[in-house]
Amino acid sequence: MAPAPDSRPILVTGGAGFVGANLADRFAAEGRTVIVYDALARPGVERNLAWLTERHGERIVPVIADIRDRDELTRTVREAGAVFHFAAQVAVTTSLTAPREDMEVNLGGTLNLLEALRARGEAVPLLFASTNKVYGGLPDVALTLAGDAYLPEDARLRERGIGEDRPLDFHTPYGCSKGAADAYVLDYARTYGLPTVVMRMSCIYGPRQMGNEDQGWVAHFLIRALRGEPITLYGDGRQVRDILHVDDCVAAYRAALARIDRVAGRAFNLGGGPSNAVSLRGLIAHAGQLLGREIVIETGPWRPGDQRYYVSDPSRVIEALGLERPLSWREGVAQLAGWLREWVEVAPSTEPLPRRQPEAVL
Repeated sequence: MAPAPDSRPILVTGGAGFVGANLADRFAAEGRTVIVYDALARPGVERNLAWLTERHGERIVPVIADIRDRDELTRTVREAGAVFHFAAQVAVTTSLTAPREDMEVNLGGTLNLLEALRARGEAVPLLFASTNKVYGGLPDVALTLAGDAYLPEDARLRERGIGEDRPLDFHTPYGCSKGAADAYVLDYARTYGLPTVVMRMSCIYGPRQMGNEDQGWVAHFLIRALRGEPITLYGDGRQVRDILHVDDCVAAYRAALARIDRVAGRAFNLGGGPSNAVSLRGLIAHAGQLLGREIVIETGPWRPGDQRYYVSDPSRVIEALGLERPLSWREGVAQLAGWLREWVEVAPSTEPLPRRQPEAVL
């Protein structure tokens, strides 16, 4: 396959969503034309699209369409020099109530995109947003309770996190649909020579995140706290995640595109790593200190597929892409709280928070 010209537009599916909008902003700021392909299914993301067009004018080319629309997707892909694929159904809870739709969006939509790229006959890079859920519940990882956090008993695992050599283990319809899409993206590199990269992302947070109870928990917790509303924890709240600021996430995707000749066909765990790991209760406590208020916690039952501990080992992605040390989670959460103060002012507590939608974007 011949390489596609670098001057062609960047295509970002789910480009009005959280990570997609931040990535589109970075490319457009450099003068690149960015095609934002988005169904605008998730409440609030239309504000991200308006923000992008206001900042960058004609460099942002909106295509309001569903990732399941093969004809529109095929037409749009013809123009792209590189593709970043974020469009997805992103909530485990939604996948449990609508598993067929979850599969059609996450697996079917990804296959539509892969086939559209294969039909072009050019080496157009595809960078795919996968998830840590492809590793399942990690039931074999023995845990101990340390204060408000679950931690592995294995000292090496505590120090390094979960690596890419971990066997895949799909749980819940969401884990199955994203995991199958993950496998397809890697196989199209092996079978057809498409230059693809998979990013198995941990918890990403930062500006332009329309967090809700089902997805985007860091922003959701801060929004609830800023409004003086209680936060519901499902399970005991001692679940631990590594969180990564969206600027560091965007830097990783851009670096993967820049090094596509060296990293094509590979999957990476992308997260903040052990130095940016925090329990849900730990983050709420920090938010209370930041905002100078007590936050009321309510509890609910454990959710299917919810890992008690997941922390990425980012060493492989850092080495392969030459990434810098990520922003510390405390500093990043403080920055997000500052951004959300303005956002919450224009979204008063009488406005319902975004909830489960048929198609959402990261």
